[in-house]
Amino acid sequence: MLPSERQKKMLELLATKDVVTIPEFITEFNISIETVRRDLGILEKQGSIQKVYGGAKLNISIFSEPTMESRMIHKLLQKESIGKKCCEFINDGDCIFIDSGSTTYHIAKYLMNKKNLTIITNSIPVVNELMSTDFEIIIIGGKIRHNERSVVTYDYIFNFSQLNIQKSFICAGGITAENGVSDFNMQEAVTRKIIIERSKELFVAADSSKFDRDVTISIAPLHKINYIITDSSLSKNVASSFKKTATILVLAENEN
Repeated sequence: MLPSERQKKMLELLATKDVVTIPEFITEFNISIETVRRDLGILEKQGSIQKVYGGAKLNISIFSEPTMESRMIHKLLQKESIGKKCCEFINDGDCIFIDSGSTTYHIAKYLMNKKNLTIITNSIPVVNELMSTDFEIIIIGGKIRHNERSVVTYDYIFNFSQLNIQKSFICAGGITAENGVSDFNMQEAVTRKIIIERSKELFVAADSSKFDRDVTISIAPLHKINYIITDSSLSKNVASSFKKTATILVLAENEN
């Protein structure tokens, strides 16, 4: 494993608990104490971690997730345009998954002219938005994540093998052409990874501020993503980096 890959895995491990000790790093990655100290030193210089006595913890100021309240109003027009564009890919009779998040929430607002949809979601706001429709709505069972207003399946049982999802629309905290999609919360990541494996087509709905950055937890490499739908504010340089990939980048025009 390359040092950069190992350091990324170390960040993922750190995201699962408050503090990871040096012996835990040694056991998990089968490396020497000198290698652990060297890797932690690099991550500390990057500002990703804080070293503590006998181990390390994530630098929360770098990796903390913005609140749902702040995200619901941040880049609102762009997110509305992305939600509307996503609906152009949804056909009558489709079975779709709509992820929790401030961008995918807007997909629900533009579905009213569709017919015979089956909607699977872990988003309570999406359920509330669609409650008055005649769509079949399936909400994933599990634990409520209050801050995100979502249901997560970590440590809970849900029979994903029975789902036949044609199209899934997921959110992201970060997107790069090199490393794909990443996000902040381990429990949300577990749900998304399972949904990705159960989906025939995968769409990532994310505003342009999410590009060119990696955050805590890796969700999926680009080769698993069919479409990324974002707003037209995305820089041409960033957009051009995706031309080498098989993922189709779709720009939604911002509406006044």
